[in-house]
Amino acid sequence: MTKLSIITICFNNLQEVLDTCRSVDEQTIPPFEHLIINGSTNSEIKDYYLKNETALFRKIVNERDNGIADAFNKGIKKAIGDVILLLNSGDCLYDKHVIKIVLEKFNADKDLMWLHGKYRFNRSGIWVTLGKPFEEKKLYRGMRSLSHQTMYVKKELYDTYGLYDPSYKIAMDFDFVARIRNEKFLFIPEILATAIPDGISSSQYDLSLKETNRIVKKYLGKGWKNNLWNFRLKTLKAVQNIPILGKMLYRIKVALGLANA
Repeated sequence: MTKLSIITICFNNLQEVLDTCRSVDEQTIPPFEHLIINGSTNSEIKDYYLKNETALFRKIVNERDNGIADAFNKGIKKAIGDVILLLNSGDCLYDKHVIKIVLEKFNADKDLMWLHGKYRFNRSGIWVTLGKPFEEKKLYRGMRSLSHQTMYVKKELYDTYGLYDPSYKIAMDFDFVARIRNEKFLFIPEILATAIPDGISSSQYDLSLKETNRIVKKYLGKGWKNNLWNFRLKTLKAVQNIPILGKMLYRIKVALGLANA
């Protein structure tokens, strides 16, 4: 049977860690292990787990890191499961059946190397469902509704393609996707996760686009398609940020079923 390792990185945000852990603890089938990679500058998370009992499959690693990619890599190196999920603190498994659904897919197809699904996300105060099947030919669009919170990856892919590149502050997950783009995958048309709003890719949007462009050029050569795509994204972002009008237009987009376009 496939063994699942969940890795949750965190930084000075105890309540978000507890929210994520709660969603894991509620699963009908628990993970093989849940690693909390705590790089906090304060002792709140460490102290909580010293004083309170937690699930037997959970291990807390209290160690400073050098950024998101470094924290991911610490967890992957320590993980001993067959499949790895990166579920950041604050992000949650959508319902209690998620792990059961995912493990059934891997157990049914031993050649399956990774899978992903849909996720819920709060954008402009509106909850929307995002997620489309990964398409290698559309790699120039970046993650394109692909979220690492729903990506379940066999650990052997990290052995083959390497860990996350710490030179990227935001788009390290997209860089990894670009490397594994030709491996066998599966899209599950079900909601697998709820993503916390206002993550680093939202707060540092321009940097995210710059890093994506760098990755596209690295793996595809010319990045002109990505330049056009980024122009589209920046334009939509500017419109969305217009007080009242932006939110109204986005509500119309969601109502028309275009939030995932």
